[in-house]
Amino acid sequence: MNESSVGGNHTHLSTFSSLESYGCALLQTPRRFWQRACAVSTVTDQMTEVKARSGAEMDRRLQWWDMIALGVGGMMGAGIFISTGIAARDYAGPAVVVSYLVAGISALLSAFCYTEFAVEMPVAGGAFSYLQITFGEFAAYITGANLIMEYLLSNAAVARSLTSYVASAFGVLGTNAWRVEIEHFPAGYNQLDFLAVTVVVALTICLCFSTKNSSTFNLVMTVLHIAFVLFIIVAGFAKGDVRNLTIAAASAGGAAATDSANVGGGFAPFGMRGIFNGAAIVYFSYIGYDAVSTTAEEVKNPAKNMTIGLSGSVIAVTILYCFIALALCMLQPFNLIDSEAPFSTAFQQFQGWEWASNFIGAGASFGIFTSLLVAMLGQARYMCVLGRAHVVPACFATVNASTNTPINATLFLGICTAFIAFFTDLHVLLDLISIGTLFVFYMVANALVYRRHVVVGKTSPVPTLAYLTVFTALAACFVSLWQTTITTHEQETQQHADLTTTSTKSSSWGLLIMCAGLAIFITAVFWWKVPAASPCMLHNNNKNKERWTVPCMPWIAAASIFLNIFLLGSVDKKSYVRFAIWTALAVVLYFLYVVHSTNDAAAAHETVSQGSINLQAVAAVVTKPGCGSHEEDVQGFNLEAVAAAAAAVTKPGHCAGSCNLMSAAALQVDEIRVENGMDTNLQLVVAPVQELLVQLPKTKLGGLML
Repeated sequence: MNESSVGGNHTHLSTFSSLESYGCALLQTPRRFWQRACAVSTVTDQMTEVKARSGAEMDRRLQWWDMIALGVGGMMGAGIFISTGIAARDYAGPAVVVSYLVAGISALLSAFCYTEFAVEMPVAGGAFSYLQITFGEFAAYITGANLIMEYLLSNAAVARSLTSYVASAFGVLGTNAWRVEIEHFPAGYNQLDFLAVTVVVALTICLCFSTKNSSTFNLVMTVLHIAFVLFIIVAGFAKGDVRNLTIAAASAGGAAATDSANVGGGFAPFGMRGIFNGAAIVYFSYIGYDAVSTTAEEVKNPAKNMTIGLSGSVIAVTILYCFIALALCMLQPFNLIDSEAPFSTAFQQFQGWEWASNFIGAGASFGIFTSLLVAMLGQARYMCVLGRAHVVPACFATVNASTNTPINATLFLGICTAFIAFFTDLHVLLDLISIGTLFVFYMVANALVYRRHVVVGKTSPVPTLAYLTVFTALAACFVSLWQTTITTHEQETQQHADLTTTSTKSSSWGLLIMCAGLAIFITAVFWWKVPAASPCMLHNNNKNKERWTVPCMPWIAAASIFLNIFLLGSVDKKSYVRFAIWTALAVVLYFLYVVHSTNDAAAAHETVSQGSINLQAVAAVVTKPGCGSHEEDVQGFNLEAVAAAAAAVTKPGHCAGSCNLMSAAALQVDEIRVENGMDTNLQLVVAPVQELLVQLPKTKLGGLML
């Protein structure tokens, strides 16, 4: 049922109509939380009733090449031109190449998990929708809140980085050359970036009008950007020196020089800890494919195009990341790398190659521009789905009928992104982005395991939840022991190890092996003893359809969970503090607003929906002679339209017992449209049924109660 149109007014009248009613609702918060926290949606609901709340539909016009272009464009701008310099200079040194490989493997495993969900349920909600159909409302909400934080901060970071590269394209070097410094503002928030604001506003306006046109523009820009990347790789290998992969500059200012003096040279000057800390930082580079998953509602043939687009883009950019990071570290010692515009400044040291700095600055600007475009497209679709779920005001769910884009969500988040980009320093943003991204990917991998083994009302969730809990605990123990062991090893490299430290080291490695062995053992037991739900149980609304699924389950998802936890263990403590504060604020908002909004929406839906309706009976009633004519309307309602809607779901082979008429009509027509490429407007079929149920809740047609 369209809760935004049918139940939306009830929501505000019941809880938010007055202070008195809101106060009464607050007193019922514990009960409402108990009812709503684990409330699970279904794939049918997400594909029909929830999607219908946006009014007009998004156009399915994107192909697999659009998906790859969006993925490559979304990831490469942020990954290469923002986090590479910081990770190489301050965290991993030349071993940033390995950091990118580790992060890429983790991202690919997560991409597999995303792909299965996106193929089964091609809607715009991404991780939020995936959590809604598995762990319920509260887990989905916390994930959604972190997704919004992730996108806002990452987009602000990308926009600020764009300023540095555009300046370098004009031959102006210096991180803050085109920013305005305000002395009385606190450090990290005192460099005002007007160019970043201008770019964000321009892209926001562009995205309000057309997704397909934006995708075409992104495709052209991405091709140009890849040409620039290949130039950097070739030029870096030609002009670089392999000795820079194992040495640090003897004299360099800043923290990096001090650190390098302490840890020595070599390919991995900061050790194994530095490699994985670097992997946690560069994981920010892979946010783009997450944004691609939010376009599932606008993709033709999602089973094919989403599979190729998500996995293919991650593999392509991982290869490019490793080569370009290697080229950067060959061009100059790692502790001389500029953290915000590393590639533009790297060629300044070569006589006769000063022009390359301007050239690369222009190319990097193209890449960052496409990255920002894709991420801003994704964040608006997440907000749209949050509006459909009544997690945020329903106005954000609206899809404009003329542009077929979520204009309200796009404008609101564009303004927020511009505000953050105006003030906030890049380093402050990156720390929060990585932890939010890793948390979301961790939750999606857990959700896939749960989805494969648990069917609500048919199988018990206890074995699966127990496995996920124990596996997470073992992974966390492994990470803790790893950090301790690596710290001890690094200390021993600076002094001679005695018998005590050697014994401690052996004990630590033994515990590490034990944790890893137990994690593998319980996964094997779970795989052997807990059967996966059959395809017909999982996809009872989509039978007889071939769908792409993650192979080697639950091993792939378990590896994704483990790697995400491992990288989370490499994030610094300050980031965890900021993450905890943000999550706490989100929880407070849930208790003050979200739980009441969703509770009222569910109550309104229950009031309007009068139980199950036998489709064959309804079809017989509304199609009998006389009831289908234009003259025989009931309260101005045309029953002929209802007959058409009923016929769509009552044709041979498509009616099994009783079900909700609106849901079934919407699902059936949507599936016909997606599979056959029909340009059928779902609303034209759903709206008559919705209106009938609202206007005639107690009217009998031929003795049938609706």
